[in-house]
Amino acid sequence: MTEQFFERPILNSPYDFPARHWELDTDGQPTNRILDVRRRSELITPVPKPKKRRQSSKQSSFILGADDDLSTQDQEYNPTPIINEVRAHVETWRNLPNPDQWLVTPETARLLQHWRSHKFQSVKPFFCQVEAVETAIWLTEVAPKMGARTAKFWAHLKGANEQANPELMRLALKLATGAGKTTVMSMLIAWQTVNAVRHPNSKQFSRGFLIVAPGITIKDRLRVLLPNDPESYYRHREIVPTDMLADIDRAKIVITNYHAFKLRERLEISKGTRTALEGWRGEKLQTLESEGQMLQRVMPELMGMKNIVVLNDEAHHCYRERLKDATGDTEADLKGEDKDEAKENNEAARLWISGLEALKRKLGLALVYDLSATPFFLRGSGYVEGTLFPWTMSDFSLMDAIECGIVKLPRVPVADNSP
Repeated sequence: MTEQFFERPILNSPYDFPARHWELDTDGQPTNRILDVRRRSELITPVPKPKKRRQSSKQSSFILGADDDLSTQDQEYNPTPIINEVRAHVETWRNLPNPDQWLVTPETARLLQHWRSHKFQSVKPFFCQVEAVETAIWLTEVAPKMGARTAKFWAHLKGANEQANPELMRLALKLATGAGKTTVMSMLIAWQTVNAVRHPNSKQFSRGFLIVAPGITIKDRLRVLLPNDPESYYRHREIVPTDMLADIDRAKIVITNYHAFKLRERLEISKGTRTALEGWRGEKLQTLESEGQMLQRVMPELMGMKNIVVLNDEAHHCYRERLKDATGDTEADLKGEDKDEAKENNEAARLWISGLEALKRKLGLALVYDLSATPFFLRGSGYVEGTLFPWTMSDFSLMDAIECGIVKLPRVPVADNSP
C-alpha cells in the first residue's frame, strides 16, 4: 500500500477549523484513511509503560466528584473526555453569528472579531492559537453564565487543583511544539489587560502579569510580550486593534526564570563566624531573605497589585510531587541515573511551584495559565509517568499540527544496514 500519510500529511489550513484527519490504528500508526471530521483529543502516553505497576487500588488519585465519569478506582485518570466536551461547547459558541449572543464583554467581543477576521499585515494567528484563547475566554466569561450544564467544568478544575496544587488555581492549554505559545500568551495578556483597564472594578481581569520561564534563552525570547519592546507582538503582530494599544501600555509585566524564586543570602558570613554567632545566640542565625523580600527582588513592578495572573512557559516543569499515596514512581523507587534525573526535576519543580505559592500568599494570585506541548507528570513525581495534567482544558496535538502544516513531519534516523 502506498504510504499516503508520509507523502501528503497536510490536510487542513493552519488558519481554519481542522475538519479532516488521518485515521490512526490502535498502535498510533496511520491507516492511510482520511476521516472528514476533526481529530478527537486522545490520551497517547508519550513514554513506555513502566515495568513495575502499582496496584489498581491506588489508581484513585484524581477522583474529582460524583458528577464526573473521568476516573474510577480501577483506571488511570484520563482528562480527554472533558477536553473534548469543552471543545464542543467552544465550537458551538464560536459559530454563533451575533456577538450579542457571545455572553462576553464588548472588549472581548472586539478582540475575538479582530483575531478571527482582521486582515493581518504580518503574521496571522493560527486557528489553534485563537482556539486556546477562546477556551480560556469561554471558561472565564461564558461558562459561569450558562448554569448547571457548564458548572461542572469549574468544579472539575477546582477538584483537580485541590488535589495536586491546593494553594493554586491552574488552567493548562496544550499546544504542540511550533504552534506558537508566545502568541497565545500575548493574546491572553491583551484580553485580560484591555478588560481590566476598561472595567477597573471587575475582579475577573488583571493587568498584572508574571511570566515564568525555565531558562535564560526562553526568557529572552519572551521579551516580545513587553508592550515597550521594539518587536512587541501587540504592535508588530497586530495582536490588538490600534485604538487598544494605549490600554496594553498600562499592563505591568515581569518576565523571570523560576530560579529567581530561590531565597538568597542577605548577609555573607563565613562558616566559622556563623558557628560562633549561633553558639553565642543559642539559636540558628537567619540570613536568608524572607518570601516578601524575594518577591520584592523578583517582581518590584507588581508589588502593591492584587490578583496577579501567572503565565507558565514549559509548564510541565512546575508541579508539587506526590509522596503520600503515590500512584507512580517516586525518587525512592528509582536507581542510578533515573533517580538523579528525578531528583533534579523534583527540586526544580518544587522551587517553581513554591515561588508561585509565596506569590499567592503575599500579593494574591488570580489564576495560573500553564502552556506546554507536554503537560505531563514526569517520572519520579509520584504520579504515573506521562499522566496529563488534570487541569488541561485545551489540546492541539503534534498530529494536529502536522495535518495543519504548522510543523514538519518528524523523521527518525535509521542506519542503512539495520534489518
